[in-house]
Amino acid sequence: MNVTSFLIEAHIFRRKEKNIEFLLLKRAEHEKYNGIWQMVTGSIDNDEKAYQTAIREIKEETNLAIDKLWVVPHVNSFYSPERDMVCMVPVFVAEVDKNKEVKISYEHDEYKWVDKEEALKLLAWPGQRKAVQIIYEYFSQQTSLLEFIEIKERS
Repeated sequence: MNVTSFLIEAHIFRRKEKNIEFLLLKRAEHEKYNGIWQMVTGSIDNDEKAYQTAIREIKEETNLAIDKLWVVPHVNSFYSPERDMVCMVPVFVAEVDKNKEVKISYEHDEYKWVDKEEALKLLAWPGQRKAVQIIYEYFSQQTSLLEFIEIKERS
């Protein structure tokens, strides 16, 4: 069995007054895991760094330009029985302007902005819910000893 990293997870949030809202996307019927709510996900191309994949996938799946991008101090993981490998999934979070319009790709058939509580109810996997909790804690200024690293390079 191997351990690899070929996917990313990118959460998108916006600030609305004093609240934080997360963008969730509903998988289209023709996609694997159809009907589930998720954040942006995607495969890392051979010539890409993981954060470059996050930027590309956010643009492809939502048509949003990000204001800032951070590495979340959390790594998701899962076991793939087809490949007999464990995949480590780096997690990113992007802030976008609250007035920008979302245009979803063919991979999704719905989107919505939700608060933390609704995100925790809608997301299927525990690691994704954990990432939302970490992100919320950090950006809502609650007590947190975690430090998010901002990615300043955008190419």
